[in-house]
Amino acid sequence: MPESLRPRVLYLWPEDSPQNRLRPDDAAPLPLDWRPRLAFYQPVPASGGEASSSLWPAVVICPGGGYGALAAHEGAPVAWMLARHGIAALVCYYRIAPARHPAPFVDVARAIRLTRSRALGLGIDPQRIGLMGFSAGGHAAALLATRPDLLLCPDDDLAGRVSARPNRSILAYPVISMLEQAHKGSLANLLGPDPAEELRRALSADLWVDAETPPTFIMHTADDDVVPVEHSLRYAAACVAHGVPLEMHLFAHGHHGVGLANDLPALAGWPQLLLTWLNARPAQQGVL
Repeated sequence: MPESLRPRVLYLWPEDSPQNRLRPDDAAPLPLDWRPRLAFYQPVPASGGEASSSLWPAVVICPGGGYGALAAHEGAPVAWMLARHGIAALVCYYRIAPARHPAPFVDVARAIRLTRSRALGLGIDPQRIGLMGFSAGGHAAALLATRPDLLLCPDDDLAGRVSARPNRSILAYPVISMLEQAHKGSLANLLGPDPAEELRRALSADLWVDAETPPTFIMHTADDDVVPVEHSLRYAAACVAHGVPLEMHLFAHGHHGVGLANDLPALAGWPQLLLTWLNARPAQQGVL
């Protein structure tokens, strides 16, 4: 890969931050390759063209994996797809099990704040930053869209100064509820055994949608047998109830974790639907 096309790595936390550990009581920080970070993919100019002088819209991408892994096909390939269409993309490598809540949440919140705080230096419009999440990454994205100040990490010098709420949210077959039809793997990896109902409610994003929730794009398949489509339906219903601009695409068939679905003709068109939505900029929404 040409050096000019390699993603730039932005570590989320300063070198000596406790957030570079899986758990607060760990003595040693994580190796560099495992630390919370962003991989920044700069938009690629059209063949023979020149880079635009205007600021780019951007999307921070949270791969799925049930809070126990980070699915590679939901990271870099998605970033390259966006970059080829003039959208800066930043893949967020957040902490996963054995790290538990609130580690993933504070990492993704920091990712949005850091991107916004450095936006002009990266060529990004700070008011056009979307957040995209797949599966468990969709859970993190939905929480940030609805409860950006749920936890203000004392190690985050940007908390309270820079907003962690995205300007748009994109949810692909997301985990939404930790109460109803909860995804057992995500629940166990994030909260451990027998979490309190109060905590499960606090982390069920459909219960926290309000008029401040950003415009949302949802994609799911009706026969998803890992994360039931009811998760998306609950979130969509909450968006409608609160007047949140919403576009939702439900496909009849498709296994969980399809990513860009390049090898599935019935689903392969969904990224284009997303790009069309991202490029629509009604003045009243003030979004990407």
